[in-house]
Amino acid sequence: MEPFVTSTVDNGIATVTFFHPQSNSLPGTILRKIADEITSAGNNSEVKVIILKSEGDKTFCAGASFDELIAIKNFEEGKRFFSGFASVINAIRRAPQFVIARVHGKAVGGGVGLAAAADYTLAVKDASIRLSELALGIGPFVVGPAVERKIGTSAFTALTINPTEWKSAEWAREKGLYADIFSTVDEMDAAILALAEKLSQSSSDAMEQLKKVMWKGTENWNALLIERAEMSGRLVLSEFTRNYIQKFKKAAK
Repeated sequence: MEPFVTSTVDNGIATVTFFHPQSNSLPGTILRKIADEITSAGNNSEVKVIILKSEGDKTFCAGASFDELIAIKNFEEGKRFFSGFASVINAIRRAPQFVIARVHGKAVGGGVGLAAAADYTLAVKDASIRLSELALGIGPFVVGPAVERKIGTSAFTALTINPTEWKSAEWAREKGLYADIFSTVDEMDAAILALAEKLSQSSSDAMEQLKKVMWKGTENWNALLIERAEMSGRLVLSEFTRNYIQKFKKAAK
């Protein structure tokens, strides 16, 4: 299957779905399309709630595309790529509707950022998480504010400074990243649908005001996340990062 991003609206529920054959990794084109679809749903007066999900049956999101990272040749290209993550997070933040994330498998790096940026995230018991950026010589700079906001500084630090260790879905639930976890995908989907249907019958004005309250203090994120993208854009050009990605890609063959 080719990479894609789709969006549907049914009875006030918008569903934004992304897919990439490499474990739902995120190249710049996919990031921009996700941001555009969330923004479009946010501007649609018929939409009462937004669901963010990925296709496949194993990994929710593997984070940044290594193929794209290794192809970055200068600072501007690096900044533009990492700004894609900023665009998605800010699109979720600015949407007046609540965004529910459906995490059906492991989440790495930017995938953890998507789960954290969503207003309400449900997952399966196998949906372990890892912030792997430091191992690459980068750091979770762009997604960091969203993750730290959701789980706190201590838990964010634990994820960041031990980038090769997986944290379980139960750990993620205890820290507040996941609102709940389920034994099966079917159980999770039933819970998401039930919640989305309830929200679709709720007051749009009340939900919009609630979201503003919940995101209070993030008004500077338009500028902050671009500054963070610049940090990553510089570091991705380092010899350390390029050597790491090359070794990883060779080992994966």
